[in-house]
Amino acid sequence: MPDVRRRELIALLGGAAAVWPLAGRAQQAAVPVVGFLNWGSAASNRLLVAAFRQGLAEVGYIDGQNVTIEFRWAEGDYGRLSAMATDLAQRQVAVIVASGTSGTALAVKAVTSTIPIVVMAGGDPVKYGLAASLNRPGGNVTGVTAIATDLAGKRLDLLREVLPDLRTLAVLANVGFAGAVQETAEVRQAAGKFGLEVVPADLRRAEDLALAFDALKGRAEAVYVCGDALTQSHRVRISALALDARLPTLCSSREFVDAGGMLSYGPNFPDLFRRSAEFVDKILRGAKPGDIPVEQPTKFDLVINLKTGKALGLTIPETFLARADEVIE
Repeated sequence: MPDVRRRELIALLGGAAAVWPLAGRAQQAAVPVVGFLNWGSAASNRLLVAAFRQGLAEVGYIDGQNVTIEFRWAEGDYGRLSAMATDLAQRQVAVIVASGTSGTALAVKAVTSTIPIVVMAGGDPVKYGLAASLNRPGGNVTGVTAIATDLAGKRLDLLREVLPDLRTLAVLANVGFAGAVQETAEVRQAAGKFGLEVVPADLRRAEDLALAFDALKGRAEAVYVCGDALTQSHRVRISALALDARLPTLCSSREFVDAGGMLSYGPNFPDLFRRSAEFVDKILRGAKPGDIPVEQPTKFDLVINLKTGKALGLTIPETFLARADEVIE
């Protein structure tokens, strides 16, 4: 072989040898993609997303650097969840984080049995057939739930401290959402123990809100708001309508109280979103979701809007205010 051709061949092989390890390293260093599916909007979940990003940062992940988050927002339209879940599954993301169980996680589970699913602040995954048990989920679903024993009863007990003469309670719920229907049943059961009459205020769309509150005037003394995408997205309007109808509101999350609602008691949702990042980390490191126990909330917040209480002419007991995690004035 002539020397010129020999030198060309050696140079070619040497160049290939240099390229192959680089290609291999690039493949190994591929940035994992995390799908994020939520039934609400980016605007209404801004603080929760920040908590999730914080949790990722705490375990070493920064969006846009060593992980990529693909966000999908249903904007309160549960009918969009299936298509969005399918899109994320087809992209072969490393894990899908699903906010809520009865709508979002079920939509994801319906399109994939292999991609790991981390539920954030959802209902009982065992009850919805997503896990065999909390300690040993099996399958491809794990995460942090928002379930706790008798939350509805504890909320009503707190409301009765503020309204000791309470006799009739309206329940505002999106009857098109399974989670709200289940919560309504829990509220009815708890109300029965306290001898309270329940007045239903059913919703299916935002246009029903004004009619629902008009119908409640003179029929109820307070309103229990079941949380879902519809009520969450319109929490400012709900608070305004309740104030106009002279009805104190009881809610599941502090976001409603920030928006003018009177009282909330429930899991600290930013904490649940932050903790969900730990599950993502374990899965990206190779753990199987079916082997990771589902966790329950550990932090609960009692928040009261004193300004709203005063506008309704209520006197909040000092002992109650002292126990609150936050008083909005």
